[in-house]
Amino acid sequence: MADRPRALLAMSPEFLPLLFPDPLMRRLRDALDVDPGLVAQDFADPAVQPVWAEAEVLVSSWGVPRLDAEALAKAPRLRAVLHAAGTVKSIVAQEGWERGLAVSSSSGANALPVAEYTLASILMAGKGIFNLREDFRAQRSFTLGYVHPEVGNFGRTIGIVGASKIGRRVIELLRPFDFDVLVADPYLDEAEAAELGAELVDLDSLIAQCDIVSVHAPDLPETAKLISAERLAAMKDGTVVVNTARGRLVDTDALTAEVAAGRLSAVIDVTHPEPLPADSALYDLPNAFVTPHVAGSHGNELSRMGLFMVEEAERWVRGEDLAHRVDPTTLWRQA
Repeated sequence: MADRPRALLAMSPEFLPLLFPDPLMRRLRDALDVDPGLVAQDFADPAVQPVWAEAEVLVSSWGVPRLDAEALAKAPRLRAVLHAAGTVKSIVAQEGWERGLAVSSSSGANALPVAEYTLASILMAGKGIFNLREDFRAQRSFTLGYVHPEVGNFGRTIGIVGASKIGRRVIELLRPFDFDVLVADPYLDEAEAAELGAELVDLDSLIAQCDIVSVHAPDLPETAKLISAERLAAMKDGTVVVNTARGRLVDTDALTAEVAAGRLSAVIDVTHPEPLPADSALYDLPNAFVTPHVAGSHGNELSRMGLFMVEEAERWVRGEDLAHRVDPTTLWRQA
């Protein structure tokens, strides 16, 4: 179609076929005048500059160059950024927001597998699967019909720290189960929490009451060690800490000490530092389940992130509002 908006792809090239496999690339090209053979990694590249100068839409992902004043000056027609990845904090400079760029992100798509990982972790932690697996591995036998009195998912109290996109999705996924769900978030009110299906409490109340505490707050200076040594110490014996947010939100040394003492357990996909040192006790402790930052989109899940932005491109050309538009006024407190 001759009237398709001109667009440019910008990302590390290895991500292009994962984000936009052939069926999605065909849809993207139906909506936008975009060349899949030209993937920008530098807006100053002579091969990129002619297209950049005409581009109305940037389709980006991991590895996109920063949209600073210099880059934007060379793209006077740019009106929209469709980012097939998570945060745009480090990508769009203030000049882009001042221009009024419509910026959309696939952070909502990336929230889905993280929430699914979290749900699986909560259910397995509630059943005591991680400790029981280690016991079974060591003993190579078990007593048929023995009832483990310390496990079970009926009536557990689950605490969600942060009503982020991921936190909200986790609350939604918990609805079919027999859990009491508490949420702590300074930007949430009681009515909104109730609508989500949770009870709003302050963080310290959540910490004291919950059997499983799942962290979904953003990584900000003020959230560093949000789950501090003092808060870990205030958790009930047997509490499980699940962290799929960022490692800096939890005091790693204090968590390691509590887990090593056997008082708490942990399911952690993110750590600080990341990865943990090779001699970290968390690798070997039976009540710590450590995974290598895999909760987010991997493999075929990347194409869902591409799909979100293909659908945004289709909305854009139809003159509709973007469904996943980033609000610059609240971006500072998001992940």
